[in-house]
Amino acid sequence: MAPQGKVYRGSVKDFPGFDANQDAEALYNAMKGFGSDKEAILDLITSRSNKQRVEICQAYKSLYGKDLIADLKYELTGKFERLIVSLMRPPAYGDAKEIKDAISGIGTDEKCLIEILASRTNQEIHDLVAAYKDAYERDLEADIVGDTSGHFKKMLVVLLQGAREEDDVVSEDLVEQDAKDLLEAGELKWGTDEAQFIYILGRRSRQHLRLVFDEYLKIAGKPIERSIRGELSGDFEKLMLAVVKCIRSKAEYFAERLYKAMKGLGTRDNTLIRIMVSRSEIDMLDIREVFRTKYEKSLYNMIKEDTSGEYKKALLKLCGGDDDAAGEFFPEAAQVAYRMWELSAVKVELRGTVQPAGVFNDDGDAQVLRKAMKGLGTDEGAIIEVVTKRSNAQRQQILKAYKAHYGRDLMADLKSELSGSLAKLILGLMLTPAQYDAKQLRKAVEGAGTDESVLIEIMATRNNQEIRAINEAYQEAYHKSLEDDLSSDTSGHFKRILVSLALGNRDEGPENLTQAHEDAKKLADVSSNDSSDSLETRFLSILCTRSYPHLRRVFQEFIKMTNHDVEHAIKKRMSGDVRDAFVAIVRSVKNKPAFFADKLYKSMKGAGTDERTLTRIMISRSEIDLFNIRGEFIDLFDKSLHHMIEKDTSGDYRKALLALCGRED
Repeated sequence: MAPQGKVYRGSVKDFPGFDANQDAEALYNAMKGFGSDKEAILDLITSRSNKQRVEICQAYKSLYGKDLIADLKYELTGKFERLIVSLMRPPAYGDAKEIKDAISGIGTDEKCLIEILASRTNQEIHDLVAAYKDAYERDLEADIVGDTSGHFKKMLVVLLQGAREEDDVVSEDLVEQDAKDLLEAGELKWGTDEAQFIYILGRRSRQHLRLVFDEYLKIAGKPIERSIRGELSGDFEKLMLAVVKCIRSKAEYFAERLYKAMKGLGTRDNTLIRIMVSRSEIDMLDIREVFRTKYEKSLYNMIKEDTSGEYKKALLKLCGGDDDAAGEFFPEAAQVAYRMWELSAVKVELRGTVQPAGVFNDDGDAQVLRKAMKGLGTDEGAIIEVVTKRSNAQRQQILKAYKAHYGRDLMADLKSELSGSLAKLILGLMLTPAQYDAKQLRKAVEGAGTDESVLIEIMATRNNQEIRAINEAYQEAYHKSLEDDLSSDTSGHFKRILVSLALGNRDEGPENLTQAHEDAKKLADVSSNDSSDSLETRFLSILCTRSYPHLRRVFQEFIKMTNHDVEHAIKKRMSGDVRDAFVAIVRSVKNKPAFFADKLYKSMKGAGTDERTLTRIMISRSEIDLFNIRGEFIDLFDKSLHHMIEKDTSGDYRKALLALCGRED
């Protein structure tokens, strides 16, 4: 069970009043005669610990002279049989069998090798090597060397030694040196020194590496995962990413693996079975809670929706409970949430993808655009080339040069020559950022119905200076104040949130730890019955007015007090537009590029494309942080923004979007 001094985090425990002979007899009776009592088999086996199951196997042989695993294989079929038989093996022998299957026959299941060898402790690796030798009379290292190649093979061999340092005492000097060495081995080197990555990531202790990753983020301005994706490739890249994820949080790594095993069409049952069996007595409770934190649904419910029959029942027993019903955080997930706020506080350089043209001639560009629109037909390619390769300030100069040279309004000419999605994109790029945002807000409130998602996206993510510029542009364009339009088109707490944000009056100072503690207490207080001090009012007074650095500290203090991340508290206690607005503010504070990456992904996933959202974000972030958004996009969704735009759009619209996006990651 749990090591001394540690709280047990598995979902399967020793069965009280255990009697191996009695259980062996119950299993024998369940398989005796015609057919088998599968319900009785799954109930018994999933409610015993692995140590107890091994004793049942021995008792079964003593009582009946038969091999229990062989009988189970004979009586059961399919995925249910594989799951039950996997539960009967000791953990090391289970891992040995998985690796043997992964490297036997034609082809290799690299994902299985990566998952097991990247996630096991030194002792678990030593036990695995011994079990493999005992079960197959073969040397595991020799078999892996014979079945893999290159740097992937080298890293697997390093992990197979089970020689990771385990000292919790960390040298600050060595942390800084390792972070510097990793940067020089990758980002700062022509080519990549893979040996340095292998040595540091394969040998250093977990505690040491966590600090190395934090230091790397500070000096490189990007997380180590992004550098690994840029510098390494193939199975070696996947292995190193898995190592980093397991160093950061094994529970988060396995939660992600389980989610990917079940999302979309079809289920990767081998992965699902392997993880549910191997983690059931180690950290299943933590995996469950991280799963709910990341994917906003419980592991229990996803298994329930994705599997069937006795197989489903057995998996749900191993899962151990439905966190959507329990609604409580476990410590591991709270720690993950806390670390995410720590990472969000690290200063990262924000970069757009559109830079001012080095050699710029406004009159020359005006002539190119006029030529592209003169006569029969329109040269869309020439227009895209000029407009997407100039900064917004340069585009404003082109507008003036065009008017001076031809006495014509460039915007009017573009409007008459272009159409559809391309027209909206090009015309949007020609407006100043404040004019563009003002126009999007006006569209969101005019006519029948209100587009609350646009109001939230813009108002929750712009800084004070941007908000004030939007107010001026709105007044100039529509001869009324933005605040008045927001007030007349929305209501209740949602209106109050938008009006507060529209003032552009957020504090811009540093964190105040004493105040942060008090603010967190206010947010955490669910006992107040004072209607003038409602939950929404308290959240509004803090989330809409405090500085970003201060809010990060507030949200960390909130986790300490409640064991909940503030976003989950908002989702649990609020609803509708109010909930969505507060969640957008929290996500913007945590990681604004990730917030926009998520919105871009949702605009393109599934059937159809939300071109309004796609266009709006590509225009508004192209000179601010679109480069960072690209990085977050690939981190979150394992595919590049460039690739998704290429796949999901077409024609000149696609060409213009890809020009704004910049190169493939």
